[in-house]
Amino acid sequence: MSDSFSTRRQLSVNGRDYTYFSLPVLAERFDIARLPYSMKILLENLLRHEDGGATVGKDHIEAVARWEPKKEPDTEIAFMPARVVLQDFTGVPCVVDLAAMRDAVGKLGGNAKQINPLIPSELVIDHSVQVDVFGRPDALDLNGKIEFERNKERYSFLRWGQKSFENFKVVPPNTGIVHQVNLENLARVVMGREVAGELQAFPDTVFGTDSHTTMINGIGVLGWGVGGIEAEAAMLGQPSSMLIPQVVGFKLTGQLPEGATATDLVLTVTQMLRKHGVVGKFVEFYGDGLQHLPLADRATIANMAPEYGATCGIFPIDAESLTYLRLSGRSEEQIALVEAYAKAQGLWHEPGQAHAEYSATLELDLGEVKPSLAGPKRPQDRVLLENVHSNFQESLGPLIANRKPKGVGCAIEELNGEGGNQPQASHLAAKPVSKIRIQEQDAELSDGSVVIAAITSCTNTSNPAVMLGAGLLARNAARLGLKSKPWVKTSLGPGSLVVTDYLKKAGVLDDLEKLGFYVVGYGCTTCIGNSGPLPEEVSKGIAENELVVASVLSGNRNFEGRVHPEVKANYLASPPLVVAYAIAGTVNIDLTQEPIGKSSDGKDVFLRDIWPSNKEIGDTIAATVGPELFAQNYADVFKGDTRWNQIASPDGESFQWEESSTYIKNPPYFDGMTMQVGSIDDVHGARVMGLFGDSITTDHISPAGNIKKDSPAGRFLISRGVQPADFNSYGSRRGNDDVMVRGTFANIRIKNLMFGGEEGGNTLYYGKDGAAPEKLAIYDAAMKYKADGVPLVVFAGKEYGTGSSRDWAAKGTNLLGVKAVIAESFERIHRSNLVGMGVLPLQFKDGENAQSLGLDGSEVVSVTGLDDGKAKTATVTAKKADGSEKTFEAKVLLLTPKEAEYFRHGGILHYVLRQLAAKKAA
Repeated sequence: MSDSFSTRRQLSVNGRDYTYFSLPVLAERFDIARLPYSMKILLENLLRHEDGGATVGKDHIEAVARWEPKKEPDTEIAFMPARVVLQDFTGVPCVVDLAAMRDAVGKLGGNAKQINPLIPSELVIDHSVQVDVFGRPDALDLNGKIEFERNKERYSFLRWGQKSFENFKVVPPNTGIVHQVNLENLARVVMGREVAGELQAFPDTVFGTDSHTTMINGIGVLGWGVGGIEAEAAMLGQPSSMLIPQVVGFKLTGQLPEGATATDLVLTVTQMLRKHGVVGKFVEFYGDGLQHLPLADRATIANMAPEYGATCGIFPIDAESLTYLRLSGRSEEQIALVEAYAKAQGLWHEPGQAHAEYSATLELDLGEVKPSLAGPKRPQDRVLLENVHSNFQESLGPLIANRKPKGVGCAIEELNGEGGNQPQASHLAAKPVSKIRIQEQDAELSDGSVVIAAITSCTNTSNPAVMLGAGLLARNAARLGLKSKPWVKTSLGPGSLVVTDYLKKAGVLDDLEKLGFYVVGYGCTTCIGNSGPLPEEVSKGIAENELVVASVLSGNRNFEGRVHPEVKANYLASPPLVVAYAIAGTVNIDLTQEPIGKSSDGKDVFLRDIWPSNKEIGDTIAATVGPELFAQNYADVFKGDTRWNQIASPDGESFQWEESSTYIKNPPYFDGMTMQVGSIDDVHGARVMGLFGDSITTDHISPAGNIKKDSPAGRFLISRGVQPADFNSYGSRRGNDDVMVRGTFANIRIKNLMFGGEEGGNTLYYGKDGAAPEKLAIYDAAMKYKADGVPLVVFAGKEYGTGSSRDWAAKGTNLLGVKAVIAESFERIHRSNLVGMGVLPLQFKDGENAQSLGLDGSEVVSVTGLDDGKAKTATVTAKKADGSEKTFEAKVLLLTPKEAEYFRHGGILHYVLRQLAAKKAA
């Protein structure tokens, strides 16, 4: 290990001596004080991993030390996280890949034991529980039973992995959401670990296989979401190649006003940063407003970095960080190490200190934050509470344009917008009403009816202020006799066991239950699409008149088709507002002006009548949230309950694959692999598999939710003897490539523009014989093209691949035979995943797209001039059936030499395998 700048020093804490690499020593040669907090973390990472230039050299350190804030990123560095955290939807395929690599490395002359995590790698099972049962005291127990029945194969496999791999631990089900468990227990903030025979102290940094890994930024830990393939490489000791980023500073002043929540704040921040544009950049929060933001509020803001598009959204280490570490039951020894190290390295923040230099800055007075929601289908589309009803009406038009109501219970009313600059409808329109009988009551469903109200997801369920705020609102509502509407599917998915304990201690869990908000499980539930089935009466009512119904959830994602296939309008909201909309039963209401319901004595009740004050919430937090709750709930965090420990699992360093399994399968990525490295070749004679518009998400590309029985994946499962009732979800079957490749581009809401605005994962297959094109499911067409020896390409608009860091969105694309994706812009993680799976990302020139170039998907496409990955631009030629051609230039998004090297190998995992096999051979 090199130390060109002689920064190795000793730090004594708790009677122990730690080696560390001193930034103040480096500051004697460079102006380090001006660097943002996050840039100092990168700099320390380089100092500690300097190896004479093989991966990190003196020039890399100097490049970060001399960082130019306004400079467009063009310098590559290597970053090595201290640990990896996984969730089970993305973690299972990671462990499947590692198991497959153990088999493959042996065939290449290596040793299976070489495939082993070299850094701490912890998996939290939190994505598998679904809301099958709700609104009753035994919901938690019954959902847990169903979860274990559905996922026995997956859980057995993970138990094998925990026994077989070193440095790999599993947090069993019914513990909490991965990001909250990470924040409350797994995060070290400062690592103290033996490295090469000496005890070292260094910043806790993390890669996570969920894009919301950034939640940990709230406590000063630099980390972000990566695809499973990049996480696996890090686990195997491979650094991540990245460009030195720009850092946007976000100054916070003042404090939140009465009635505003952390959720309202993060939706405001998300909207501001999306408008500014921070894709591929770091965001760093600073300013005097930090002293008024508790750690939970910071974590809420950091969590949604993917929604505002940034790589991270980080806060510095300060006194509040230590307060939280103490509150969450960390040892005094660890807290002392965090404080001593942060102060020794200049990473400690004090109120009023001079801020760093930034690439750009934004500013927000917290006092200007207003109650808000976001929707109906994107998290950056913030809507003031007072405008939700008009926002819904405005969004309704396109959704009902082709509707043909059955006429049951229809009333003819004028469909006029309300408020703002909402366009007015000048025609009479049918407003259908479906009459249903539910919970022994007669009820009516109409457009805007809230059919799902879910307190769910890590964004908010980590935050005592909004969780206890929801409980206090429920108490106030229950005292007045208010109830949730009978057609609303209510659910409470606490982020951890700690949350349930402080809700009980405050006495408000009973009040939430009175309104139907029983605990349904400890996991992402509705936010990840595990909302479970709607009551049959509600489903029939929706279908009867093709109603556009709504969900209100405290999540971070509301993309099309994500929450529930029958629910087209989805709004993100704070937990108190989730409860409020369950009472109201519709989003077609102005809760700032109209009554939310009637009290038991028949009087109108308004939202302001039941909303708890900031003081009441603060006093309740002080009285209920303490270190003892964390200590008792995390005492045996890796042990699991009786169900977990009764699952049988195999032994041995290699996994014994079961041919009959529809959950776990040895993937085909390494079939026929040799030590021979390939090249980056031009693409000739490709057909267009998909022609897509803007904001195609990873949910569109690789859905996580329901598997339709008439889809390619559904037909496959039926052919293997799986009944539709046992399909489970796409997310739960990510360990089986046969299912997942058939599910790629199978979201029911995706729109292939080859068919105008039609929804569904279909494409046109052009055979070799010149016959008329055939409309097929994308998977079926792709297999025909593969048999024909025809490569495929995808055209898309802006923000291609936004959403969760879903490696199957890239893996499935690869296995379908797609060689290149040509888009106006890419989400950071998905672009990286495509490269990691050997699919070439290309970007249209500014101002150009498929539509402006007159492309309709019928063309035969060639991509030339790649020059084995050295070219910055490539030539794309699209030839139509009449012989005419359209030629244009596209930017080659292999951003670093290392990415080009991965691509030549066929992907990052192939690169790692060859490196390990070569070491063994040597």
